[in-house]
Amino acid sequence: MMHEKMFIAGKWVESETGDTFKVINPATEEVFAEVPLATPNDVERAIAAADGAFTDWSALTPFERGRYLRKASSTILERSKEIAKLMTMEQGKPLAEAEGEVKKGADILRYYAEEGERVYGRIIANAEVDMESMVIYQPIGVAAAISPWNYPIELLAWKVGGALASGCTLVAKLPSETPLSPLAFIKCVVDAGIPAGVLNAVTGPGSVIGAILTAHPLVKKVAFTGSTEVGKGVLKSTADTLKKVSLELGGSLPMVICSDCDMDAAVAGAVRRSFRNMGQICIAINRIYVSQDIYEEFIERFAEATEKLVIGNGLTDDPCDLGPMCTSSGLEKTMSHIKDAVGKGAKIVCGGKRPSGEKFEKGYFFEPTILRDVDHSMLVMNEETFGPLVGVMPFKNLEEAVKLADDTKYGLAAIVFTQDISTARRLSHLIEAGNIAINNVDAGVINAPYGGWKDSGFGVEHGPEGLYEYLHIKHIRLRYI
Repeated sequence: MMHEKMFIAGKWVESETGDTFKVINPATEEVFAEVPLATPNDVERAIAAADGAFTDWSALTPFERGRYLRKASSTILERSKEIAKLMTMEQGKPLAEAEGEVKKGADILRYYAEEGERVYGRIIANAEVDMESMVIYQPIGVAAAISPWNYPIELLAWKVGGALASGCTLVAKLPSETPLSPLAFIKCVVDAGIPAGVLNAVTGPGSVIGAILTAHPLVKKVAFTGSTEVGKGVLKSTADTLKKVSLELGGSLPMVICSDCDMDAAVAGAVRRSFRNMGQICIAINRIYVSQDIYEEFIERFAEATEKLVIGNGLTDDPCDLGPMCTSSGLEKTMSHIKDAVGKGAKIVCGGKRPSGEKFEKGYFFEPTILRDVDHSMLVMNEETFGPLVGVMPFKNLEEAVKLADDTKYGLAAIVFTQDISTARRLSHLIEAGNIAINNVDAGVINAPYGGWKDSGFGVEHGPEGLYEYLHIKHIRLRYI
């Protein structure tokens, strides 16, 4: 049984009470590790440590802070295989994909190390000859990061990189389902020599830790990634202290496939973005709308490609495309969405059940599932499944495609496949989402802003805009004497 500790005020510590909680391998349903169950006093100590470290950390130049982040990035790359193994054991994704995520986390820290050196103010002329206005940016203070289990390192790295590069100190609430790989990631930052208190990590339930972080008067910024329901609760709890908040929340991503698309690319993209990480991605494809004149061809080819995906234990079955889902509750929600759709007339094209065989008797495994003959009365077409399930329906014209795509309370991202530049421009302007991918399925990239519209949240991560989420704007009006 593995046992890990939290990191508070420069030390690896147990919880105040010594209590722990278990970590489960979703491929075997076996408990293989335990981590501290933080108490309210543990969280208070972490916040106090971050507050105490803020003055000295924020006084460093961006170049000095960047040196720590660059060293941490190098250390993460050196340890990528061992960290990836932990991620696969606790989250389920195949080992190669887990290592790719770890390396991406290293890239994110290096990006923000460099972006922190490019925070520019400006000088503004005034009407008076001896007057001048200067705009500068200063770190907000203690930040809180609340990150999810589906990408336990990448989504934490967004917050660690942005906060530390800006000059903020940070308390990170790590996901309870997957605390081990984030702790190993944080150890790399610690081993880079980061001063005590600058980065703190606590483990335990969001009902305890999150509630303290979001309401605490010393915490000046909250960065949250998670469900819309929980995100709204986070926002409410920050109101009394008027914190700066960024929320990356749920989604119901539409993919629009026009008749002039590159069919090979559209099919490959649909398979990748619908089922990668078992559909447990904020920008996984939930709904696919296909021009009616290529609908049958697309369905046939999409199903054929999907059925070639190999499911297995991401740690022992090499190679495999998909591991188990991370949680039993996620598996149950996927099955409930299928039941709802079939009960309302949808047909299962492929998948729809747990895979057969002795090695799948335990674990949260499920076959990638495609539904056809769907409509917007079905949960799969208006809720975020967060599982390996996608519904496909035809559209008659672009007006209908836009109407269907926008028929949701969410607006995180959308995907369009067309070879007509005018169609691409029209759809990218009319679809209500913060990120639009044209002829590709990767709507986020680290050096461009990433955030949602509507119930998918507000504020951004990635890019210089993500860094500015941790900075105050200050106007200084100066008269020369």
